[in-house]
Amino acid sequence: MSDPNNSDSEHTRDTSQLPFVAGCRVLEPDAPRRWLKLGISDFKRAPGKSLSYGFAALILCYSLAYAGLKISGFLVLLAILSGLTLIGPIMAIGLYSISCQLQNGLVPVLGYCFRDSTRGLGNLGLFSGVLIVLFLIWIHVGHLIHLFFPAGELTGDTKDLALFLGIGSAVGAVFAVVTFCISAFSLPMIMDRKTDLITAIVTSVNAVLRNRRAMLLWAALILAGILLSVVTGLLGLLVVFPVLGHATWHAYRDTIDASDWPQYQ
Repeated sequence: MSDPNNSDSEHTRDTSQLPFVAGCRVLEPDAPRRWLKLGISDFKRAPGKSLSYGFAALILCYSLAYAGLKISGFLVLLAILSGLTLIGPIMAIGLYSISCQLQNGLVPVLGYCFRDSTRGLGNLGLFSGVLIVLFLIWIHVGHLIHLFFPAGELTGDTKDLALFLGIGSAVGAVFAVVTFCISAFSLPMIMDRKTDLITAIVTSVNAVLRNRRAMLLWAALILAGILLSVVTGLLGLLVVFPVLGHATWHAYRDTIDASDWPQYQ
């Protein structure tokens, strides 16, 4: 049976590929809506296991938020919470495995998720290191911005507060765009195929650049999910995080043609 998520008949394949990256399909602009629907469907089919990852994300966020608030105050707390987008892809690897198991007609088993999370362990470790370094750099940048805009001085000056938020958002956006491009498809590919880190990252960046309209909508949907989580006191992460993780797997299967790289057995 053919895989509807990986069929060239539904998408126009971009044949002008770089020689050292996996091929990508040219997506219709509203493809991310389909990924989101598939992510919601996977969440409904494996709610308990999906929620376990959402709960883990929630606990991590609360722990980092508490540490940031105690150590540096509210303004750096904002930097920490926004910087969590840099390490979210690492935490979602188990969710890719759940979606993969469902796609193959299996009942998801957490043990398989842990097994799949160790595939290509060296590459995953290196990539995790890259994202963590980006996260730490962003936190350091947040501290530097905080030095120029002390919390005590901002409380009574709306103009300075707006400037602080504007600068912080602009810098954070740069980190978010870089992270989005290199991680949009690379981690699912590393988990799914025997490939190296550089190939996976370049494949991800190539696919994002070749499908700008679709990926812009996908980034907007991810941002909407993050904002929903924030306005619910992060409780929304219980559902938002696993749904986006499942949807990311379907985005990878829909976009990347990695058939030239062997699968794990």
